[in-house]
Amino acid sequence: MRVQKKAKKRVLAVSSSGGHWAELVRLSPAFANHDVIFVIATPKEYADAYNLSDYAKGGKIITINDANRWDKVGLIQMLIQLIRIFIQVRPDVVISTGAASGFFAVCLGKLLRAKTIWVDSIANAEQLSMSGQLAGKYADLWLTQWPHLERNVGPYYRGDVL
Repeated sequence: MRVQKKAKKRVLAVSSSGGHWAELVRLSPAFANHDVIFVIATPKEYADAYNLSDYAKGGKIITINDANRWDKVGLIQMLIQLIRIFIQVRPDVVISTGAASGFFAVCLGKLLRAKTIWVDSIANAEQLSMSGQLAGKYADLWLTQWPHLERNVGPYYRGDVL
């Protein structure tokens, strides 16, 4: 009997900078045996400050513009950048820890029939993040890092990242 190897998946791991990025990086061993492309939304002036090669561990890292709900033009630019990345990568799996970039990535992933995973930030201890609340509708797996925020229909608590 032959044992069939699991095919490598193309994983697109997307987050904004700061704590979202730190949590995403901590999740990276879970998809280390796959082809991973990290996408970090960060202000251009800070992109070089990240020693991104330490995080990639053989994966590719792409930086995109950062934006939030008060920067409508920036959000449109971010979405266009993500669409270009999705066209090039065609991911099998999309995972995000937030924020706006992750929301867009999960939505685009769902549109392209990729498996989508949202892990809400541990910083949101009292309630889910706005992005997390929105992304949960599109995520195949919707997780929170706080047991008291778990609901029967999601998000689900399966432990914390930090």
